[in-house]
Amino acid sequence: MGVINATPDSFFGGSRRIEVNAAADAAASMVDAGADIVDIGGESTRPGADPVSEAEEMDRTVPIIERVCELDAVVSIDTCKAGVAAAAIRAGAQFVNDVRAACGDGMLELLAGSDVGVCLMHMRGEPRTMQERPVYGDVVSEVREFLGQRVAACREAGVDTARLVVDPGFGFGKTVSHNLALLANLRALSSIGLPVLVGFSRKSTLGALTGKEVTDRLPASIAAAVLAAVDGASVLRVHDVGETVDALKVVEATLAHVRPHV
Repeated sequence: MGVINATPDSFFGGSRRIEVNAAADAAASMVDAGADIVDIGGESTRPGADPVSEAEEMDRTVPIIERVCELDAVVSIDTCKAGVAAAAIRAGAQFVNDVRAACGDGMLELLAGSDVGVCLMHMRGEPRTMQERPVYGDVVSEVREFLGQRVAACREAGVDTARLVVDPGFGFGKTVSHNLALLANLRALSSIGLPVLVGFSRKSTLGALTGKEVTDRLPASIAAAVLAAVDGASVLRVHDVGETVDALKVVEATLAHVRPHV
């Protein structure tokens, strides 16, 4: 999953593509490099980010979605607003990436009345304040429990579980230690029985571990992507598609030669 941020304030400047032609060109390059999904967002969810209006979010994303739908890839809308998701679906989006796990007003009803794929992500708090001293007793168990509850809510609303993906929400209301615990125990989420999406690309935890600024976190991002893939992640949300795809080719070729224990 390649990232296109139609925002002026997303944490990684290299992912910002506000102008439609520039966004469409970036998406085409991602698809050529091996992206299966292009995720388009119009509201930054970085720590400390302020919300934008539904109308502004639609104005930023819908024209880009209409262009990117011409490509041979699944188009995803990164939003927690039902109105924005509805407009994106009308424009051709086939996937909703929701950082609020369909908790927003009208989102469950919208999803139940559509046939699009859905990612349910865990977030503690909201983007503006989520990194202010997040506390967990057992972060892995609590994230797994929350995601299980949201899957059950979707099922009860009439959303087919075959359309669902779950995301532990790295960096969303979590410390470095919390993020590492989730990455190290990613297989614990498999008990939910759904594909797992991981978005660790260039995030602040990698900066804390390496001392590198966001522009210099590509090697760390690839390391996190490889660890996630080996531990069963089905979707990797990344800013650097070509480099990550190359790393995953090595992973897949190697895992094909693993012998089962007798």
